[in-house]
Amino acid sequence: MEASLKLYEDSHYIHAFIVPNYAEPEGLLRDTIKRLANHRNAQTNYVIILAMEASEMGHAAKAESLAEYFKDSFLHFITTVHPSDIPGESRGKGSNVSYAARVGCSELIRRGLDRRRVILTVSDSDSSIPELYVQEVEKSFTQAEDPYFLLFAPPIFFSRNCFDVPAAVRMTDITWSAMVMSNLSNSRGIAFPCSTYSLSMVLAERVGFWDTDADSVGEDMHMMLKCFFKTDGMARCQPIFVPINLTNVQTSGYISNMYARYVQAKRHYNGIADVSYTLRNAFGVKDGNSTSDLISKKSSLYASPTFWFDKLIICIKVLEAHMIPVTSGWLMFAAVPLMQFVLFPPHSIVAIVDPADNPILTSDFYATLWNIVKIITVFLPFPLFATLAIYEYLHRFVDRELYRKTTIESRTWRNCFDYITLPIAAWLFMTIPSTIAALKRLYKTNDQYIVAEKFFDEERAD
Repeated sequence: MEASLKLYEDSHYIHAFIVPNYAEPEGLLRDTIKRLANHRNAQTNYVIILAMEASEMGHAAKAESLAEYFKDSFLHFITTVHPSDIPGESRGKGSNVSYAARVGCSELIRRGLDRRRVILTVSDSDSSIPELYVQEVEKSFTQAEDPYFLLFAPPIFFSRNCFDVPAAVRMTDITWSAMVMSNLSNSRGIAFPCSTYSLSMVLAERVGFWDTDADSVGEDMHMMLKCFFKTDGMARCQPIFVPINLTNVQTSGYISNMYARYVQAKRHYNGIADVSYTLRNAFGVKDGNSTSDLISKKSSLYASPTFWFDKLIICIKVLEAHMIPVTSGWLMFAAVPLMQFVLFPPHSIVAIVDPADNPILTSDFYATLWNIVKIITVFLPFPLFATLAIYEYLHRFVDRELYRKTTIESRTWRNCFDYITLPIAAWLFMTIPSTIAALKRLYKTNDQYIVAEKFFDEERAD
């Protein structure tokens, strides 16, 4: 630990934190940036790139206020304003991050910084990034054989306002956190960052920064996919097991809070566009871009010898990430009950299949198969329950050890009753929005970008 701290104190790396935002409360942005300003190396090694949207009313005043507030807190404080009328762009976090990264990196080079020393960290507007995360990124970067092929991804954690939102919202984000942690455990480094992640300026420039079209709505997963394919499988995701604390979506009323989380879920599941992007790139369909072809030809000289196998794994993981939410709810809660109704109706009036033609009644094979399906349906959620049980322990441990919360301030045994809301949360915030996103993708590749409302009380910020 002392060696790691010494390495951090003597750091020659520059950390550029990109903070994209749109219609976020100024107090929330101030709190997020203030947490970074409290780090020991903030004034000598930290750069803030505040990524504003030109389409937001009052963005200039908000940016000016924040820049003035933090004028002596960082090495540099750069504000970028993403135009709303760039041809071919799809509105969202990805296009804002891409513009901010291009402008910010160009400005840092103009100011004399060595691109090999710059580590970019993409942050959400509510990301509470602990100093330990920065230390661990530097440690992994220094120890890696080739750090310029790595994305650094932490788990996410919701503990800032979790007791101020409905239990169904709380359970949705707990499940989301557990799934992100599980995803990061891949031993081959084929995993996906979520919300907050880091990579070198060298890698960002190598792959042409972030994509901005309709296929790149889910900017975090998409950037990992782009780095993987543009480097012929050399890019990898390095987990940094220091959780980033986020806020749950919160509004002033119960119904409005539930609706706000539903709006956020719909936006998240628009990332299903990555399925087509992954399959196109994995199976050799090129976009015809000459620059992309040039990058591909250069990187192919150093391609991973197991690229074909890694492509298969990444396809499976992308399909898992986007197809399970669409299908699991229907399979677990609808398929078996529906078939039960069709094959064994409660009354002969609603009978669809004649008993004489019912294969389950006339065939031992189909009867056995039907019983197996019912048993599988019953036990299907058990791996999720086991994952959530592990997460429950981790949540309390992180609250206690990292955030120094008391037992009363963290989750207690009473919060186990939150799990009663899981079926509601699964349908309202997973199955329905993911199904809508999948169906809309068939006929509409670009959708309106709506940010879920967030309430933030600056006086209560811990």
